[in-house]
Amino acid sequence: MTNSVRARRLALSIIDGEWTQPAVTDRLRRVLELHPQDIKQLAARLCFLYEQPPASFKRLATLLLNEPLLEYFWQHAAQQDIPGILLDTPQMQPPPANLRCFPLPRLDTLKDVALWLAVQPRELDWLADINGRQAQVVEPRLHHYRYRWVNKRSGGQRLIEIPKSQLKRIQRLILHDILDRILPHDAAHGFVRNRSCASYVAAHVGQPVILHLDLKDFFHSVPITKVLAFFRTLGYPAAVARTLMGLCSHGVSPSLAGKPFADQSWQRRRQLRHPHLPQGAPTSGALANFSAYRLDCRLAGLARRYGLRYSRYADDLVFSGPETLRPQAAWIESVTGAIALEEGFCLNHRKTRVRSQSQSQRITGLVINEKINISRTDYDQLKATLHNCVRHGSESQNRCAHPDFRAHLAGRIAHVTHINPQRGKKLQQLFNAVHWED
Repeated sequence: MTNSVRARRLALSIIDGEWTQPAVTDRLRRVLELHPQDIKQLAARLCFLYEQPPASFKRLATLLLNEPLLEYFWQHAAQQDIPGILLDTPQMQPPPANLRCFPLPRLDTLKDVALWLAVQPRELDWLADINGRQAQVVEPRLHHYRYRWVNKRSGGQRLIEIPKSQLKRIQRLILHDILDRILPHDAAHGFVRNRSCASYVAAHVGQPVILHLDLKDFFHSVPITKVLAFFRTLGYPAAVARTLMGLCSHGVSPSLAGKPFADQSWQRRRQLRHPHLPQGAPTSGALANFSAYRLDCRLAGLARRYGLRYSRYADDLVFSGPETLRPQAAWIESVTGAIALEEGFCLNHRKTRVRSQSQSQRITGLVINEKINISRTDYDQLKATLHNCVRHGSESQNRCAHPDFRAHLAGRIAHVTHINPQRGKKLQQLFNAVHWED
């Protein structure tokens, strides 16, 4: 047995269970024949380096293999081997003190997870798909997702991965009972309760210069290891964290994704085949926000350094400030791109825009030159569509073949009403005058 294998066995023995100095000392004492003082020092060092149990036992094994206190042990490991892996009952640890959250469900073991989700343990293992078998499934009935390709306005196609009813129920439970109880960064406004596109642009209203940036393939670019580390940070044991990660991630099956999948670039196909946050799952938005927490912290710090304002809505980033931002825009963009790369994301430089007060400062479809408002063009188009529906019938205006055209128009009117109640009231009157064909 090599020292690398011994280090992994040692890491597996101490990573589960209560993560306090006395508890870690007890587990080390049971697997290592070292002086008690050395064991206490090693336990104190581990608890100092990791406030919570490490997200990966492999990382802990690497640290142990290079630990000076264990140097003599590794040199004479053949004579005093590790007797075996401890199987102490895993315990959920309390979240970090600086994490703003409400009480979370206590899940110590996979049995607790199965009881909480109201599924059988074997079904839980099948749905979590930790080993990535779903990427090889060719029978639609055995797959957890349905695929739909939609055209992008900028060209190309976007894959929407829609979970089936059982998995969607589980993901919604994870969203409501875990993710919604944790407060994201103040700069994040997408997929956050009581925040919207209006709150996203509110800080930038009336600013002389707006710098608008975009993250490329936001959901699929989130490193899946960040999702695992997030659940570990909440205090969940390694097995529970991996299962929660598996329930919220997915690897695409090329056999079921259709011809558009084969038309993607090699890098894009590889990205989709590996586990990622599916665009279409209820949990993806919240997990993407938490995975981008460090990105938001660093970009908010960058904005403060240069006297700017910063906010993010999903993959849209906005900086705003005085006229001095215009000559600094290229520098801010390059620094933001470097920070994004370090955090696992990538800027789409083709979508970078710099707008001044003399132009229409439009973000997420809202104009913010003087106040938050719907653009005149969008309002006139929607008004004309409703007017034609009254005169010629609703079917004549459903040019995009929406399956529920009435709900589509009602949603657009609700959005306008949220931003501009007066304009929304006028549109609602036209909507009420339409004769809808059953």
